[in-house]
Order: sequence, then C-alpha cells, then structure tokens
Amino acid sequence: MSPPLVVVGIGADGWTGLGESARAALLAAEEIVGSARQLELLEATKATLRAWPSPIEPLVEELVQRTAAGSGGSVCVLASGDPMLYGIGATFARRLAPERLVVHPHTSAFALACARLRWASAEVELVSAVGRPAEAVTRLLQPQRRLVVFVSASSGAATLARVLRERGFGASRFVVLEQLGGPAERVLESTAAQWGETAADPLHCVAIECSSDRGRAPLPLVAGLPDDAYESDGQLTKRHVRAVTLAALAPMPGALLWDVGAGSGSIAIEWLRAEPTAQAIAVERDPVRAERARVNARNLGVPQLEVLTGGAPDALRDLHGPDAIFIGGGLTTVGVIERCWRSLRPGGRIVANAVTLEGERMLTETRARCGGELVRIEIAHAEPLGSFEAWRAQLPVVQWSAGKERA
Repeated sequence: MSPPLVVVGIGADGWTGLGESARAALLAAEEIVGSARQLELLEATKATLRAWPSPIEPLVEELVQRTAAGSGGSVCVLASGDPMLYGIGATFARRLAPERLVVHPHTSAFALACARLRWASAEVELVSAVGRPAEAVTRLLQPQRRLVVFVSASSGAATLARVLRERGFGASRFVVLEQLGGPAERVLESTAAQWGETAADPLHCVAIECSSDRGRAPLPLVAGLPDDAYESDGQLTKRHVRAVTLAALAPMPGALLWDVGAGSGSIAIEWLRAEPTAQAIAVERDPVRAERARVNARNLGVPQLEVLTGGAPDALRDLHGPDAIFIGGGLTTVGVIERCWRSLRPGGRIVANAVTLEGERMLTETRARCGGELVRIEIAHAEPLGSFEAWRAQLPVVQWSAGKERA
C-alpha cells in the first residue's frame, strides 16, 4: 500500500518557516499539490508540481480515491498555515481514515493575528469568509466582540467592510493584516467606515473590534430576535413564540433541522445562529417566501441555510433524515406529520405549532399516538386604548413537542 496522504501547512515565510518533519515529507514526495503561490515558495524538489484547478473538487476527489485505495505514489498537499483550521486538511480528514492522513501544521494566520494585536486568542472568534459570503460575519456582530476573519482575493477586506457598514458596525476597529509571518508583512489600522473600497494584498486576513454605530441596536445570539429583523409578509413565527419554539427544539452540535412550512425562515435561521455547527433545511411552498427566507438568512449571518422550494410532504421525500423538525405551516395537509415523524432520527425532537382549531385537533390526535407534550402559549402586549392602555392578546398557539426514542 502506498504511503498516506501528507498535508503540509506553509506560511508566507516559505521554506525557511517549515519544521524538519514537514521539509522531509516534501523532499520525499513524488507529487506536490498546492496553489501557484504556495508552489513558488518551495526550494528545488524532484517531485511533480501540480497546481490546484478551479474548481478544486475533482482533484480532491481524485486524491481521496487514490489514497483510500492505497494506489499511486507519495503525495504532499500544501495548505496555508494550519491545515485543520478552515483548511484543506479538515476536508481530507472528513473523507479519509485517520491512518491514511498525516498533517504537519504551521502557525495559523489566526494565531499570528492575535499575537500581533496582543489579543488573548481564547477571547477571539474566528470566522471564515473563504468560499462563502462575507455576510457570515453578521451573526457575531455585537459590541466589544473581537473577530479574526479569513477572506480571499484583494477585495476581501473591502467586501467585509461593506458588510459591517450595512449592518451598522462602520465604527468598528478594522485591522488588515497582510502577508503575516513573511518578509512583506504589513498591518494596516482603520475602521470599517474608513476602509472603503481599498484593495489589500491577496494574502490577508482582517481583525475586527466590534463597535456599533449610534442608534443601531445590535442583535443577540439568543433566540427571539425582534420581528422587524426579518423581511416578512406576515408569515412569521412571532418573537416570543419563536423563543419558546427554539428552546423546545434544543439546537445541538452538527444537528440537522427541517423547518417545514418555513415562511420567512425565522426558526431555521435562529437554529443556525444558536449553534454554528448545526445545519438546516427550510422547506417552503411559495417561491416568493422561499426567496425571502434566503435573503433573511444572508442578512442575519447564516447564508449556509438551504432553502428548498416545494410543498410537504412530497418535498421531503429525498432529504437526509433530520435530528429535529419544526412544522410551522401545512400542518393539516394530509401526510405531513406522518412523514415527518417517520423521517425523524431516533433520539430526535419534533415541534409543531398550531393557531387554528383544526390544527389543534391534529396535534391532540398526534400526541395520543406518539406521546409528547402539549403546551398552550398565550401572549398579550400592552397597547393604547384611547387615553389608557389595555392588554391586546395575540392568537393563542398550541405547541406539541416530542422526542423519538432511540433504537
């Protein structure tokens, strides 16, 4: 069997910054894969040099298949900094058995940025906007929070600065760190408002010390965002009921949620905001509402939300089995609850809300079959009534929640 795949982290300091084991692996390799910039950092080698194509997925798949089968010669893959920190090493680790992968890490750009700014790294959040929209940073925009953001291309800093300005964080300290660890290292201080459209070195990251603009209320990570945080035509689980619903769903690491009848997407969005490793699929019959859910997801910092346009139960047929399900629309449609309950993984949670008598009857009958808990949620707001104030009640919501026993 051929040697395992070797991933070597390399910094802007190039060959001189590599440890002995990393150098030995590169010198022994028959083939080295990396970006054109990374390959130029190597000293003379007998290996065949192979630049990543665009897109890189076909070559990733080729290397995975060859390594798993134990065929071909020794291969090294170059990565920027720490390959396991939003890097190609993590991609291969998800696809290969542990014994078929060796990783030689380099100091990460995250560690170098924290060191340059004298920030305690345990108190700093890392966000990657490489290969995903810069709006991913939105979730963590709260005053006094410190962020390091990985970006790509010369326009990365400018795109990120625009997102901060649009979200009311133009006053934030905005530090662009170029060529970290290399001879051309440069640190540029600014604010998101002042940075504008300035281009940066293609190899850079951004450190942010968040500060909200005057008059802009930041959004927390806890469930129950203000209703006006969402674009909506009224098909929206209201704030207080939403908070109760998310508590019943109980987001967990890596867990997949189906948000069935998603409307504006608020439940799936706040599920993802609560747990960054979780996944969610929003299923919405109306294409206009489905597109609105996509916009809301991007605006609120979870652009990874998958929105599927289609009606349940048919639209659920080919989806991966979920760890949690919320049914907010189409509750009385024939077969929806049954399909959802069958699809739910053992140990998973299901929550459904109803505001009509027909929906309430459906939930009562479902609890009789499947068990669980029924809760009636009644919310009233103090509102003007002439020169006085009185309580104005929302429609009461009946909520059924249940856990599916493990096999």
